[in-house]
Amino acid sequence: MRDRTLKYVLVLPGVLVVFATAVWPLIDAAALSVRVWKLSRSSTPGAFIGFENYLQALESPDFLYAVWNTVLFVVLTVSLTTALALGLALLLVKGGTLRRTVQALLLLPFAMSPALVGVSWRFMFNPEFGLFAALFGAIFPPLAHVNWLATPTLAFTALVMADVWAWTPFMTLVLIGGLAAVPQETIEAAEVDGASPLRTVFQVIIPQIMPVLAVVVILKTIFAQKAFDIIFMLTQGGPGTATVTLVFYAYLNGFKYYDMGYAAALSWFMVVPMIALTFLYTRFVFRR
Repeated sequence: MRDRTLKYVLVLPGVLVVFATAVWPLIDAAALSVRVWKLSRSSTPGAFIGFENYLQALESPDFLYAVWNTVLFVVLTVSLTTALALGLALLLVKGGTLRRTVQALLLLPFAMSPALVGVSWRFMFNPEFGLFAALFGAIFPPLAHVNWLATPTLAFTALVMADVWAWTPFMTLVLIGGLAAVPQETIEAAEVDGASPLRTVFQVIIPQIMPVLAVVVILKTIFAQKAFDIIFMLTQGGPGTATVTLVFYAYLNGFKYYDMGYAAALSWFMVVPMIALTFLYTRFVFRR
């Protein structure tokens, strides 16, 4: 077999797996989104209704509120995680015993599944015996007897904190690798010119790691947009709809209210920004 043919044969299994697990479900969801299907009434999709499901979503206050929650969640988690990860990476890039110890500890949160993170943080915010509830109550006495997960603003804050805690280690380790590639001569030259440490970071270091920083920000944005496990285990979208994001809203309509056509349309509102982010990711990763 010629090399030209062999390379396609070797890639074929991977292509088939991607098509079966990603491409085909998207096509099937697109076909389902233009039909009516109430799973509680029928086991098969119903009549073709065009873009009615999409128009229903755009006119729904619940959908718009879920979109707002998603945007707010993505902005907060991405910005906070990036800032914390960059700060930790700058502290740990010099090496030494501390770096090896902290790197080992950083792997622990990232090794936990999002569902386990949600369960753990739910216990820690328990108003009776939770660690965080007692800690924040001691630091801020007005929060001593507040049930975080029963208060809309505090529940959303707890969700953001849990997601930032889970993703900061991964981004820190990636940024440490990016900082290790920064030429030491450029930093020394900035110091000789009298640049302050803060100015050196923003005008010398960050511009040189911008491709790596852009990649981790795009990846974190993708994962934040489709975060489900941690929301399901930590807040269940509550209290009320305070922590319902778009992916959780699609889940509720599909698997609680059994409106499969409407849920499929909601899923496509997530696919479009995902495609744009994936395009940006490939441009940064595979650019010359």
